[in-house]
Amino acid sequence: MADAAIRERGPAAPQAASAGESDKRRQILEGARQVFMASGFDGASMGEIAKTANVSKGTLYVYFDSKEALFEALTTEAKAGLAENLFRLDEDDADVRAVLTRLGTSYLAMMARPEHVSIIRMVIGACEKFPRFGQAFYEAGPACGVGRLKAYLDAQVAAGRLSVADTDLAAKHFLQLCQAGMLTRLLFNAGAAPDEDEIRHRVTEAVRVFYAGYGPFAAG
Repeated sequence: MADAAIRERGPAAPQAASAGESDKRRQILEGARQVFMASGFDGASMGEIAKTANVSKGTLYVYFDSKEALFEALTTEAKAGLAENLFRLDEDDADVRAVLTRLGTSYLAMMARPEHVSIIRMVIGACEKFPRFGQAFYEAGPACGVGRLKAYLDAQVAAGRLSVADTDLAAKHFLQLCQAGMLTRLLFNAGAAPDEDEIRHRVTEAVRVFYAGYGPFAAG
């Protein structure tokens, strides 16, 4: 059954109720994150998630009506938050090299986090059975990030700072140039996460190659 605070909430203090619900939801998502990380999607149970989150199963089902809904919320919100934080790009910033360098450095540091790699593995493992997981994860993270970088590149093309015919593809090129096999290595546990020197080298080369193809005087 739901917690008393949830059952008895009323219109007297909607803001307080809303804040309490938000806290409870975050509490549940954190418990779910721990269980999914430890057991994977198939091995996790709503009972174990409720226990880890320190809520009743009734409360858990008030917020999420199934394990699938909880998993989707956890993975897509994590990815959306990542895209939101990483791809805050000022379209008026004329120093394109510096913007791309900062973005590439933050992008690789976040992509290499063990927790992030584990989430990707979980989604890959679950999306064959539940294809919408992969679609939602992709739209919340990679597609959102590419879209924001595309908007920045569009502004730089309009200002004459870059020469790009397809800014959507160029955004994908830059991100792939940065990680260039790194994520594959980490997903297969075939090597260590990059250190600062490797990240710096990767991003420097990515910016150099990007400008060779898309700089203002690049051959069309």
